[in-house]
Amino acid sequence: MEAKLLNGTAEQYQALDEAIRTAQFVRNKCVRYWMDNKSVNKAVLYAHCKDLAKEFDFARKLNSAARQASAERAWASISRFYTNCRNKAVRKGYPKFKKHCRSVEYKVSGWKLSGDGMTISFTDGFNAGSFALYCNGEARHHILNSKINRVRVIRRADGYYAQFCLDVERKEQGAYTGNVIGIDLGLKAFYTDQNGNPVECPKFLRKAEKRLKHHQRRLSMKFKKGAKPQSKNYHKQKKSDWAKYI
Repeated sequence: MEAKLLNGTAEQYQALDEAIRTAQFVRNKCVRYWMDNKSVNKAVLYAHCKDLAKEFDFARKLNSAARQASAERAWASISRFYTNCRNKAVRKGYPKFKKHCRSVEYKVSGWKLSGDGMTISFTDGFNAGSFALYCNGEARHHILNSKINRVRVIRRADGYYAQFCLDVERKEQGAYTGNVIGIDLGLKAFYTDQNGNPVECPKFLRKAEKRLKHHQRRLSMKFKKGAKPQSKNYHKQKKSDWAKYI
């Protein structure tokens, strides 16, 4: 579930930025520690987070569980690299340092949700304070009535968001009819079932190309050869990518 963080001051959002940068710092430090040492596993990276908190004051401000979550991110890239090496993948994906990080992840501590689920407070050393949660009623109901395993703060172009990782059982409603059907995927038809009923290909590209040609013809008709420079609106339409509207 996701909710937007609203009603915060500039200082509060700046505190969230500092927490995000610190999480990026811890993650990159763990990758560097793995590069410089042998026999490094996830437990060793957890212990390295404690050393970083003792060495750097700003790292100590970040919640200990959030530091561990950053170490888990580093270990995820390392573990993926090991897996690709064992599977002899073409691209091994050697762990790299993150230059741009847009999120920080808390576990069960470092945050507090209000009783009505309207606000959330971040209680680590950065003192980001309380924010209003903007989401629909269904999402708020699940957040209030489910076990929250993790909270992730994400910075986007239109603001800051909180993502809640909930421990819920997924239920899909449906009635079992007892009928079984076989599907044969093909080139001429999208698929054909066992009863011989074909389904045509949707042909999204062909339809998009037709709409693109239509817009291009309309734009071409507006051009006047030898006349004065066309209007600003004409050049805007000429430069715009019509494919993104398709």
